Amino acid sequence: MKTYVLTFVAIIGMAIAMQAQGLSVGDTAPDFKLKNIDGEMVSLSDYDDKEGAIIIFTCNHCPFSIAYEDRLNDLEATYAAKGYPIIAINPNDPELYPEDSFDEMKVRAEEKGFKFPYLMDEKQDIYPQYGATKTPHIYLLSNDGGDFTVEYIGAIDDSARDASSVEKTYLADAIDSLIAGEDIAVTETKAVGCSIKVKK
Repeated sequence: MKTYVLTFVAIIGMAIAMQAQGLSVGDTAPDFKLKNIDGEMVSLSDYDDKEGAIIIFTCNHCPFSIAYEDRLNDLEATYAAKGYPIIAINPNDPELYPEDSFDEMKVRAEEKGFKFPYLMDEKQDIYPQYGATKTPHIYLLSNDGGDFTVEYIGAIDDSARDASSVEKTYLADAIDSLIAGEDIAVTETKAVGCSIKVKK
């Protein structure tokens, strides 16, 4: 009996560890249903007619996220029409950073002219499933009949603070490879940004 209990505990422990680790390249991304700044609920399954999606965990207050806002707009303008739209998700607790509140998200999106949804992970239960640890943190997904597969994880490019110093465009290169039907040369990089602010 003791052996069975220990085995069960080990299996549960492994499952918890895998959940905490989040997604890896090749995994199927979980669906979600989160509120957009327009009040509508948005799910990953809403994008079943797209080639894929660019999931970015981001926020208002982080200087790294702010530095990428114009680049996100450029990526949306370039790749949404090619089947890879952006879905931005704010994972932070607004009680810790009021700048990341839902109302402030609406203000920021309007100021920056976001053309993509900006969702609130209010219960903070989506970002752990993906394994996001930073804002910004990218998950590039491809769509195969409604199953979204992780193709790239990490940073948008190699210059978090200065767009003029970018030499390697990891995300754009990965999308271009998918569109061309080629293997992605770099499938994972280190996300650079602010830590996600978790409810106490």
